[in-house]
Amino acid sequence: MTKAARLLAAFAFALPAFVHAAALDQFKSFVGTTKSAKGEFVQRQVKMADGSAKVSNESSGTFMFARPGRFIWTYQKPYEQLLQADGEKLYIYDKDLNQVTIRALGDALGSSPAAILFGSNDLEKNFTLKEAGTKDGLEWLEATPKSKDTTFERIGIGLKNGVPMAMELRDSFGQISLLSFRKFEKNPPMAADQFRFTTPKGADVFQQ
Repeated sequence: MTKAARLLAAFAFALPAFVHAAALDQFKSFVGTTKSAKGEFVQRQVKMADGSAKVSNESSGTFMFARPGRFIWTYQKPYEQLLQADGEKLYIYDKDLNQVTIRALGDALGSSPAAILFGSNDLEKNFTLKEAGTKDGLEWLEATPKSKDTTFERIGIGLKNGVPMAMELRDSFGQISLLSFRKFEKNPPMAADQFRFTTPKGADVFQQ
């Protein structure tokens, strides 16, 4: 059975409950029942020009995460870059430069968009959550960071059948990033050392 088929089968029993469920209910159910996940993403930048929105800078790749604070976010196109966290440190690997930057994960995850998918279950500690209506066949939730020490003003999460299908990130500079997810697989088996980072041979390493 393909991953997509397994995903559809997993939701077959839950579908009636989620068809008309509000975004907040779907999201709380997702957070409460999803300890890990993996899938694919497409990311686009939106720029406003002459009163209309123009989509540019498309990138794509794969992701996997295990709560709390462990994830691998891999950009595959148009260039390769890896963001990986083991619960304590964040590793950013630029393949073209063969360079690794290491940062403390710390509180930085708390009010960032990454916390929506990868953080703890206590999201309402860091975000104000409210319903944002229906758009493009998805039920939308708006998350506003409570902390002022963040570059994001608000984050939209579009859900369908209890799974995040899209995110809309608006920063303090008026820029918008759109994320769409596919092949989203909840609670797949993962190895105990899945998120342990190994520095590529010959890579330059910088601590921040």
